[in-house]
Amino acid sequence: MTRKLFVTTALPYANAAFHIGHIMEYIQADIWVRFQRMQRDGAADREVHFVGADDTHGTPIMIAAEKEGITPQQFVANIAAGRAQYLDGFHIAFDNWYSTDSPENVDLSQSIYRKLRDTGLIVTKTVDRFFDPVKGMFLADRNIKGECPKCGAKNQYGDNCEVCGAAYQPTDLVNPFSVFTNATPVMKPSEQYFFKLSDPRCFEFLKDWLNTPGRLQPEMVNKVSEWLGEAGEKLADWDISRDAPYFGIPIPDAPGKFFYVWMDAPVGYLASLKNYCDKKGIDFDAFLNDPSTEQIHFIGKDIVSFHLLFWPAMLKFANHPVIDKLKVNVHGFLTVNNEKMSKSRGTGISPLRYLDLGMNPEWLRYYIAFKLNSKVEDLDFNGEDFVARVNSDLIGKYVNIASRCAGFIAKRFDGKLASTLSEGAQSWINRALTVDVNGVIVERQASIAAHFENREFGKALREIMEIADITNQYVDENKPWILAKDAEKTAELHDVCTTALILFRQLTILLSPVLPGVAKNVASFLNDAEFTWADTQVFGDAVSNSMLGRTIGAYSHLMTRMDAKMIEALFDAPQAAAAIAAPAGDAANDAVSAAPAAAAIEELAPEIKIDDFLKVDLRIAKIVNCELVDGSDKLLRLTLDAGEGRLRNVFSGIRSAYQPEELVGKLTVLVANLAPRKMKFGISEGMVMAASSADEKANPGIYILNPWPGAEPGMRIR
Repeated sequence: MTRKLFVTTALPYANAAFHIGHIMEYIQADIWVRFQRMQRDGAADREVHFVGADDTHGTPIMIAAEKEGITPQQFVANIAAGRAQYLDGFHIAFDNWYSTDSPENVDLSQSIYRKLRDTGLIVTKTVDRFFDPVKGMFLADRNIKGECPKCGAKNQYGDNCEVCGAAYQPTDLVNPFSVFTNATPVMKPSEQYFFKLSDPRCFEFLKDWLNTPGRLQPEMVNKVSEWLGEAGEKLADWDISRDAPYFGIPIPDAPGKFFYVWMDAPVGYLASLKNYCDKKGIDFDAFLNDPSTEQIHFIGKDIVSFHLLFWPAMLKFANHPVIDKLKVNVHGFLTVNNEKMSKSRGTGISPLRYLDLGMNPEWLRYYIAFKLNSKVEDLDFNGEDFVARVNSDLIGKYVNIASRCAGFIAKRFDGKLASTLSEGAQSWINRALTVDVNGVIVERQASIAAHFENREFGKALREIMEIADITNQYVDENKPWILAKDAEKTAELHDVCTTALILFRQLTILLSPVLPGVAKNVASFLNDAEFTWADTQVFGDAVSNSMLGRTIGAYSHLMTRMDAKMIEALFDAPQAAAAIAAPAGDAANDAVSAAPAAAAIEELAPEIKIDDFLKVDLRIAKIVNCELVDGSDKLLRLTLDAGEGRLRNVFSGIRSAYQPEELVGKLTVLVANLAPRKMKFGISEGMVMAASSADEKANPGIYILNPWPGAEPGMRIR
């Protein structure tokens, strides 16, 4: 029976470009999908559909669209237009990329809601909700930040903590503030719609569902079980509604009410699949009801509360068939040198910069795969290790085999491989591709396949590299470059080079889920139409027989070594804090001695009078929001509070130096009386002050001014 797979990843929020965490998750899922697609051999056949979408609804996108003077739909479309360069750049092959703001998602989300309502799991309550008195609107959970009520972590959103993973109500936050205006929100009553997660039926279902073998990793079963409590006492009803104005899906029969974004976002997986099925002529309902269908979902550990509590319960009590087919694979974060990535520490990685530097995307695919396992563990990126791993494994072990042997086949044998192999050569093939397990000879490809299936990619690659080591040992011991010098050794040369290329082909097939671009080039070079996993079978001489006597094409270089200097260019330059006051004690002396020499300081501008200076109105301003500007690689859009009772929109060319989230909540200096400037992205109402070197090549840093704590928005700098 054909195994039918519906593979999904977490949906990126459509307010910014992909970050490296997205790319890591998509690479992981793509490798697994490519492995599955290679299973095309009778009982092992797979039907695989890999779909994704943008998560498009919510207040942040509505507000961002307002600032740009466009509709939310157009804002989302602009973001979506930039997705392909990342996906194509890293060989991530989704079958369909869609949007949660789609007719399919409206229909599916409202249908699920009606079924939940009919089962008695939707209730209304009049509750006090946070209201932004400056913006004049109710605040969604993700529009509020504060301290986590469980672990005390600061700057956490109003629905769940990204540090401890706890889920809670925004009213539980300690010291809450609005992400739009930084104002302290006030409480106002509002009638809201709730999903009764506290219903005993939900607890009984979730307890059984989570403990179904193969559903998710054991550590996640334990984690989520803690959130359930002994009898479901920890489960609280879930607020699934938001008040207008809101960019989202209307709740049926509830004017002015919309689904909270986390209600309809997971339904987006199904909406994308339905859109894809309609395009391909696949019966969507029949596919989901097929007993052989499975949904395999990849997500990060920061959003498991939604995917392992609310989403399964929604599907179950809406009687949706996918609930019994759902398996969730949770992964950790991507760190740099065992620390959370930070632009200010120079440990931020931009996926687009990676590609712009000309770095091979398959270097990163291999390195990420080598680090990944099936556990919920953080994956650490270490620059030196990255260079060493790529150059050692991919260049020194794998590519080296073909580069040392293919030329002899072309020059000495007109591109034709030997039609027979010596017993010694065949024994080396068997030695490389099989292993003795308790006295039984088994094929390595079987254990490698099991590792790929179980997402133990690191184990799979280590075993593949063992095959590469044996192959290189064979080449080193037989020395084709020496054999080529002796006319009497021509047959032996042919035997050795053919054997090496047979094993190289096997390595390529085994690596092809990780290195699809290289595999495609090798298939062309070796005159293969397409690689399948069945091509890795050893017994019965299937491996060698498929290659013997074959004429192959001319070899061209497959991959270059990585230059360590690329790593320096890849990481963001560390950002030094601007000095506001001299430090005390010995540190003050250190600061003075470390100051740049006078010759390095930019020449002073012409002298001015005090009256000239007083014409410039410099004010303390708080950065209440900061966003990337789509279509610009230099600008950030800052929303500033300068104590005027209104907010200002300012564009600043500091994108190369700061991530938006680093600036939110910070104080800075604003040129407040600068005439507004109309730009293609909107109106800029002032200028923020920043320091930089005159010689940007020698010192490319940009340092935004950050006033001493205690200064307040609106204070004038004199």
